[in-house]
Amino acid sequence: MQKMIRRNTRRCRLHALLLGMLLAAGSSAMAKQHTTTRLYVQMLKRVTDVMVEDVTSPVAAARYYAYVTLSAAEVLQAGDQRFAAINGYTPYQPKLSAPVDHQAVAFAMLRSGERLLPSGYRLRPVIDSLLQMWGPATQANYVAADSAVAHVVRFAATDGFRQLSGLRRYTPVEGDAYWQPTPPGFLAPVEPQWRTIRPLLLPNVLVIRAAPPAPYDTSANSAFMRLVKEVYDTCTRLSTAQQDIAMFWDCNPFAVQQIGHMEFGLKKISPGGHWMGITGIACLERNTDLAKTVMAHWWVAATLHDAFIACWHEKYSTNRVRPETVIRRLVDVNWRPLLQTPPFPEYTSGHSVASSAVAEVLTSLFGHPFAFSDDTEVEFGLPVRRFQSFRHAAEEASISRLYGGIHFRDAIETGVTQGRQIGLAIVGKFRPVLK
Repeated sequence: MQKMIRRNTRRCRLHALLLGMLLAAGSSAMAKQHTTTRLYVQMLKRVTDVMVEDVTSPVAAARYYAYVTLSAAEVLQAGDQRFAAINGYTPYQPKLSAPVDHQAVAFAMLRSGERLLPSGYRLRPVIDSLLQMWGPATQANYVAADSAVAHVVRFAATDGFRQLSGLRRYTPVEGDAYWQPTPPGFLAPVEPQWRTIRPLLLPNVLVIRAAPPAPYDTSANSAFMRLVKEVYDTCTRLSTAQQDIAMFWDCNPFAVQQIGHMEFGLKKISPGGHWMGITGIACLERNTDLAKTVMAHWWVAATLHDAFIACWHEKYSTNRVRPETVIRRLVDVNWRPLLQTPPFPEYTSGHSVASSAVAEVLTSLFGHPFAFSDDTEVEFGLPVRRFQSFRHAAEEASISRLYGGIHFRDAIETGVTQGRQIGLAIVGKFRPVLK
């Protein structure tokens, strides 16, 4: 009974929040524009919350963001032939029967999340609240929006995700040069076959390859051992500012806290979730209208999706060992990095690739410089950080991996180069759309 009361109370609060936002939207054109943007950002945050609860991997999170934001975009601009540029996609054709509002767009995004996410049922109370306020007069819009969602979900089912479990099982490569599971959880590698997923905007992930890493060589003066020494030396004398940077950009959904003989999962936002949060911050700061808000989020999500596929191709092509494994073997058996080492190969740095790619897209959308305050990590106990531009944020996200002790410098720098090339390729191809 108490659980039912709490559930009903939360539902009433949610209903009141949505109703208040909808009423505020009618007060003036400027207020309506800000309110519709805020509602979209808040509803996407609901999707992010479900991913955090599900401990969704960085690559899978990027995929989900791409499809839920595409559903919203298709409802807002059904049949827009710009979406024909998506690999293998036929744009949704039917139009909604009445002028499309932010409520229909939010419904489409949440509904696609409900259908795609493992715990998508958690979004149902929010969807029900929207439908209660939508009313019978716009029943046709509900049917059309749900049809657009079904169209996108059918497309998502063809991208190779369902086939992953049937592909050849990955076994870590033997040898000191190659990745092995790391403490404390010694988790299995995350999505070793993700390279087989269909990209959305890049023709394929091989068009922008990363330069090869420094070869594994443990001789004293080798390039590789200089990389190892840099990680060890940097992490043994981190300043408070460097520690703050590393912690702010940790974004490790697989973090495990060990207390005695017990291990507890620490649920955190993914790198893609962090950048989707920044996109919402930028839209609210600029007070963009609903159309630009929706499209900005979709371009960012699609860029994240393709960037992670390209990065994962490099990771499981090189299978490179993590700093923690090398340092504990060759330098200091008791050494631990500031951040927990994520469960997949080292090269290239996923943060560097994804952040650098998205920074180019956001810069094309909002200009340079674009100063903003990033409060994405406040709910995880971290303070707001101020950035002068999206590239500034991406640079900090990248170098955070060295401070955290989980990447070598060449994986970071090459990842930045690869990410920028991906972002610029997308911007160059779709520049008329982004402006």
